[in-house]
Amino acid sequence: MKKSEKKSTLEEKDGINSAHTLGEKSISKIQLSRKKQPTAKELSLGIFANNKASLSRAITLIESTNSLHLKKANEIIESCLKHQNKTIRIGITGVPGVGKSTFIEAFGKLLTAKGKKVAVLAVDPTSSLSKGSILGDKTRMESLVKDENAFIRPSPSGLTLGGVARKTRETIILCEAAGYNIILIETVGVGQSETAVHSMVDFFLLLKLSGAGDELQGIKRGIMEMADAIAVNKADGANIQAAKNAKIEFTRALHLYPPKENGWTPKVLQCSAIEKNGINDIWETVETFLKETNSFISKKRKEQNRYWLIQTIENQLKTNFYQNKEIQKQLDVLLGKVITSQISPFVAAEILLERYKKL
Repeated sequence: MKKSEKKSTLEEKDGINSAHTLGEKSISKIQLSRKKQPTAKELSLGIFANNKASLSRAITLIESTNSLHLKKANEIIESCLKHQNKTIRIGITGVPGVGKSTFIEAFGKLLTAKGKKVAVLAVDPTSSLSKGSILGDKTRMESLVKDENAFIRPSPSGLTLGGVARKTRETIILCEAAGYNIILIETVGVGQSETAVHSMVDFFLLLKLSGAGDELQGIKRGIMEMADAIAVNKADGANIQAAKNAKIEFTRALHLYPPKENGWTPKVLQCSAIEKNGINDIWETVETFLKETNSFISKKRKEQNRYWLIQTIENQLKTNFYQNKEIQKQLDVLLGKVITSQISPFVAAEILLERYKKL
């Protein structure tokens, strides 16, 4: 009887030589199979067609610090400037815990229900230690993020003043070109240097809390002077009376300030983002503001463009200075001398600036 020619399943089989799978030919095949990166023109066309993927990719290019991405990003911005639509830019700020994300979701849903297209540029705080950000606004705005007429873009604040991402101004231009007619900009709400967000919006909304010491803060200048409206949030449950009292205190505080250049008198309202109470009142206040200050808004935007030209020059000079290799070498040397008190910081700075002028 002949032995069966069928091989046993236990028989060892020759393995695959891994060297072949990692060869240059294999790598080339993988690279060729990858999707080609879209050009600036392709991304621009995608933005004009309200393609959220194209808009997101273009914003990523704008936020990139890679010099190769800068040229491409500038091409996109230039093309988008020609396709800007009539929009309303609203800045929203307030201390951490005031309920900014919950408010923005309720406000955004109200606007999309009215047929508006809303873009939310949410800026999350960046850790000064790990340099990381949570970027959890999409998670907190679960309902709004599913809305077809809404676009949410969280960005890290980095070390920029007022908690406004370095490229927020350019991102606004892209969102407007994509057809979003209401741009909401949420700041970190640190209560300092909010000039940055104020200089890129038409209407500035300050969210406040009752019973948290915010009434006393209302007497202070600064951010209160910038606000076009103040909304006392979380006016619900046992906190309703406290919110009413806070509203009275803030209204009194506003009388201490001189009238605004545009003639607008800031309003104080109360709302509950959770219960959706008072949200429509805030939108009606925005509409009234736009009607009464329509001629001034155009003038304000021209001034904002001037401001951002100066800011961009300053930022670029700073970037060029610190990225210069000669300056980097000398900076390390002078830092050591400053730390050991061999030279003052002011003299060291003067040396570096003089050196930079000669390069």
